[in-house]
Amino acid sequence: MSLLLKSVVLIAVVFLALVVLSSRISGGEPTILGYQIKSVLSGSMEPTFQTGSLIAIELDNATYKKGDIITFHMDEKLITHRITDVKQANGQVSYKTKGDNNDGPDLWTVSSQDVVGKYTNVTIPYVGYAMTYANTKAGMALLLIVPGLLLIISALRVIVGAVKEVEVKNAV
Repeated sequence: MSLLLKSVVLIAVVFLALVVLSSRISGGEPTILGYQIKSVLSGSMEPTFQTGSLIAIELDNATYKKGDIITFHMDEKLITHRITDVKQANGQVSYKTKGDNNDGPDLWTVSSQDVVGKYTNVTIPYVGYAMTYANTKAGMALLLIVPGLLLIISALRVIVGAVKEVEVKNAV
Protein backbone atom coordinates (compact mmCIF):
# COMPACT_ATOMS: atom_id res chain seq x y z
CA MET A 1 0.00 0.00 0.00
CA SER A 2 1.44 3.39 -0.95
CA LEU A 3 2.39 5.97 1.65
CA LEU A 4 -0.17 8.42 0.27
CA LEU A 5 -3.00 5.91 0.60
CA LYS A 6 -1.92 4.99 4.13
CA SER A 7 -1.84 8.67 5.06
CA VAL A 8 -5.32 9.31 3.66
CA VAL A 9 -6.76 6.29 5.49
CA LEU A 10 -5.08 7.35 8.74
CA ILE A 11 -6.37 10.91 8.45
CA ALA A 12 -9.90 9.65 7.68
CA VAL A 13 -9.89 7.28 10.68
CA VAL A 14 -8.56 9.97 13.03
CA PHE A 15 -11.12 12.48 11.70
CA LEU A 16 -14.01 10.05 12.16
CA ALA A 17 -12.81 9.09 15.63
CA LEU A 18 -12.58 12.74 16.70
CA VAL A 19 -15.99 13.65 15.29
CA VAL A 20 -17.77 10.62 16.74
CA LEU A 21 -16.05 10.75 20.13
CA SER A 22 -16.60 14.51 20.50
CA SER A 23 -20.30 14.09 19.77
CA ARG A 24 -20.57 11.16 22.22
CA ILE A 25 -18.76 13.10 24.96
CA SER A 26 -20.79 16.29 24.48
CA GLY A 27 -24.04 14.37 24.02
CA GLY A 28 -24.89 16.48 20.97
CA GLU A 29 -24.32 16.59 17.26
CA PRO A 30 -20.78 16.55 15.84
CA THR A 31 -19.64 20.18 15.54
CA ILE A 32 -16.35 21.50 14.17
CA LEU A 33 -15.56 25.24 14.34
CA GLY A 34 -19.23 26.23 14.46
CA TYR A 35 -20.27 23.89 11.65
CA GLN A 36 -22.41 20.86 12.31
CA ILE A 37 -21.49 17.73 10.35
CA LYS A 38 -24.37 15.70 8.94
CA SER A 39 -24.62 12.42 7.02
CA VAL A 40 -27.02 12.46 4.07
CA LEU A 41 -29.40 9.52 4.52
CA SER A 42 -31.71 9.91 1.52
CA GLY A 43 -31.64 10.97 -2.11
CA SER A 44 -34.14 13.83 -1.78
CA MET A 45 -31.48 16.47 -2.51
CA GLU A 46 -29.68 14.74 -5.39
CA PRO A 47 -27.86 15.90 -7.46
CA THR A 48 -26.93 18.75 -5.10
CA PHE A 49 -25.47 16.16 -2.73
CA GLN A 50 -25.57 12.38 -2.91
CA THR A 51 -26.83 9.84 -0.40
CA GLY A 52 -23.92 8.88 1.85
CA SER A 53 -22.22 12.26 1.61
CA LEU A 54 -21.06 14.29 4.57
CA ILE A 55 -22.29 17.90 4.56
CA ALA A 56 -21.47 20.92 6.72
CA ILE A 57 -24.27 23.05 8.18
CA GLU A 58 -23.50 26.56 9.41
CA LEU A 59 -25.18 27.09 12.76
CA ASP A 60 -26.77 30.51 12.94
CA ASN A 61 -30.07 32.18 13.71
CA ALA A 62 -30.23 34.27 10.57
CA THR A 63 -33.22 34.68 8.34
CA TYR A 64 -33.08 32.67 5.19
CA LYS A 65 -34.20 33.42 1.65
CA LYS A 66 -35.75 31.50 -1.22
CA GLY A 67 -33.18 29.12 -2.70
CA ASP A 68 -31.22 28.58 0.53
CA ILE A 69 -30.74 24.97 1.63
CA ILE A 70 -31.58 24.58 5.32
CA THR A 71 -31.52 21.77 7.86
CA PHE A 72 -34.51 21.65 10.20
CA HIS A 73 -36.25 19.48 12.79
CA MET A 74 -39.43 17.72 11.68
CA ASP A 75 -41.08 14.90 13.64
CA GLU A 76 -37.90 14.17 15.64
CA LYS A 77 -35.84 13.89 12.43
CA LEU A 78 -33.42 16.25 10.75
CA ILE A 79 -34.22 17.14 7.15
CA THR A 80 -32.16 19.19 4.70
CA HIS A 81 -34.20 20.76 1.87
CA ARG A 82 -34.26 23.91 -0.26
CA ILE A 83 -36.51 26.86 0.62
CA THR A 84 -39.14 27.46 -2.06
CA ASP A 85 -41.07 30.24 -0.30
CA VAL A 86 -40.71 32.49 2.74
CA LYS A 87 -43.89 33.38 4.63
CA GLN A 88 -44.46 35.98 7.34
CA ALA A 89 -47.53 35.99 9.56
CA ASN A 90 -48.06 37.61 12.97
CA GLY A 91 -44.36 38.52 13.17
CA GLN A 92 -43.32 34.90 12.68
CA VAL A 93 -41.23 33.70 9.75
CA SER A 94 -41.83 30.26 8.24
CA TYR A 95 -40.52 28.45 5.19
CA LYS A 96 -41.93 26.15 2.52
CA THR A 97 -39.33 23.62 1.43
CA LYS A 98 -38.73 20.95 -1.20
CA GLY A 99 -36.12 18.31 -1.83
CA ASP A 100 -34.44 18.96 -5.20
CA ASN A 101 -35.12 15.36 -6.26
CA ASN A 102 -38.73 15.29 -5.01
CA ASP A 103 -41.66 15.78 -7.40
CA GLY A 104 -43.53 18.28 -5.24
CA PRO A 105 -43.03 20.60 -2.29
CA ASP A 106 -43.03 19.31 1.28
CA LEU A 107 -46.48 19.10 2.88
CA TRP A 108 -45.35 21.01 5.96
CA THR A 109 -44.27 24.55 6.73
CA VAL A 110 -41.03 24.97 8.73
CA SER A 111 -41.05 27.53 11.53
CA SER A 112 -37.89 29.58 12.03
CA GLN A 113 -37.47 27.98 15.50
CA ASP A 114 -37.09 24.54 13.90
CA VAL A 115 -34.22 25.59 11.60
CA VAL A 116 -30.81 24.28 12.68
CA GLY A 117 -28.74 26.06 10.05
CA LYS A 118 -27.82 26.56 6.42
CA TYR A 119 -25.94 24.21 4.07
CA THR A 120 -22.50 25.66 3.33
CA ASN A 121 -21.80 24.02 -0.05
CA VAL A 122 -19.23 21.75 1.65
CA THR A 123 -19.80 18.12 0.67
CA ILE A 124 -17.55 15.09 1.07
CA PRO A 125 -18.95 12.18 -0.96
CA TYR A 126 -19.28 8.70 0.62
CA VAL A 127 -17.78 9.69 4.00
CA GLY A 128 -21.28 9.92 5.48
CA TYR A 129 -21.63 6.14 5.16
CA ALA A 130 -18.54 5.71 7.33
CA MET A 131 -19.74 8.30 9.86
CA THR A 132 -23.16 6.67 10.11
CA TYR A 133 -21.48 3.30 10.73
CA ALA A 134 -19.03 4.85 13.19
CA ASN A 135 -21.97 6.04 15.30
CA THR A 136 -23.11 2.44 15.86
CA LYS A 137 -21.78 0.31 18.72
CA ALA A 138 -19.79 -1.87 16.31
CA GLY A 139 -18.38 1.21 14.58
CA MET A 140 -17.33 2.78 17.89
CA ALA A 141 -15.60 -0.45 18.88
CA LEU A 142 -13.72 -0.52 15.57
CA LEU A 143 -12.65 3.11 15.99
CA LEU A 144 -11.14 2.21 19.35
CA ILE A 145 -9.82 -1.31 18.69
CA VAL A 146 -8.27 -0.90 15.22
CA PRO A 147 -6.03 2.09 16.10
CA GLY A 148 -5.02 0.31 19.32
CA LEU A 149 -4.04 -2.83 17.41
CA LEU A 150 -2.12 -0.75 14.87
CA LEU A 151 -0.17 0.91 17.70
CA ILE A 152 0.64 -2.47 19.26
CA ILE A 153 1.78 -3.90 15.90
CA SER A 154 3.93 -0.84 15.25
CA ALA A 155 5.52 -1.08 18.70
CA LEU A 156 6.23 -4.80 18.21
CA ARG A 157 7.89 -4.11 14.84
CA VAL A 158 10.14 -1.49 16.46
CA ILE A 159 11.03 -3.86 19.32
CA VAL A 160 11.80 -6.77 16.97
CA GLY A 161 13.93 -4.46 14.79
CA ALA A 162 15.87 -3.23 17.83
CA VAL A 163 16.44 -6.78 19.10
CA LYS A 164 17.78 -7.88 15.67
CA GLU A 165 20.07 -4.84 15.57
CA VAL A 166 21.48 -5.67 19.01
CA GLU A 167 21.99 -9.34 18.02
CA VAL A 168 23.88 -8.30 14.87
CA LYS A 169 26.15 -5.96 16.89
CA ASN A 170 26.81 -8.67 19.50
CA ALA A 171 27.61 -11.25 16.80
CA VAL A 172 30.44 -9.07 15.46
